Amino acid sequence: MTQAVSTLPHDVAHHHEHHDDGSKTTLGFWIYLMSDCLIFSGLFATFAVLGHNYAGGPNGKEIFDLHYVLVETMLLLVSSFTFGVAMLNLYAGNKSRVMGWLFITFLFGLGFIGMEVYEFHHLILEGSGPDRSAFLSAYFSLVGTHGLHVTFGLIWIAIMMHQVSRFGLDGMTRRRLACLSLFWHFLDIVWICVFTFVYLFGVL
Repeated sequence: MTQAVSTLPHDVAHHHEHHDDGSKTTLGFWIYLMSDCLIFSGLFATFAVLGHNYAGGPNGKEIFDLHYVLVETMLLLVSSFTFGVAMLNLYAGNKSRVMGWLFITFLFGLGFIGMEVYEFHHLILEGSGPDRSAFLSAYFSLVGTHGLHVTFGLIWIAIMMHQVSRFGLDGMTRRRLACLSLFWHFLDIVWICVFTFVYLFGVL
């Protein structure tokens, strides 16, 4: 009886601590997203300042293939939609469909990264690497930083697929998927800005 009473406060404290960790995780993730906004704002500002410093090298009209980048954009936009469908199935409690739509999202994101890596590789082989001019340095920094974030997102999706498979749609999994959803849609919004200000304006 004494042992049961002595363990009760520990159990209550553990449950309370777990609850606090959940709220702190959500708040901390919002703070992280705001810090990411500052990072990308700085990169966009840098590109705005250096975007016309070609140093005798190529400009956007000469190196950007707008049709190619449009395919990249569509891949990321569709992946945002498929993630939304995964979240709808999460709220409906359908584990198998959540897994399926997360996998589809992963494939679209992987296709986006594959196309971006090919684009970078092609530019570097043509002598238009980040060391060629301030314009290209700013371009590689901005687009490359976004690509690294998408790569991190893909790793996160793979981890969440494993956790959903192992633990199901419990409270912790739901909260983590909600954070991942915010992150993925945030990257989608950032890419729309990249497509508009870097590629679209760059070929005009």
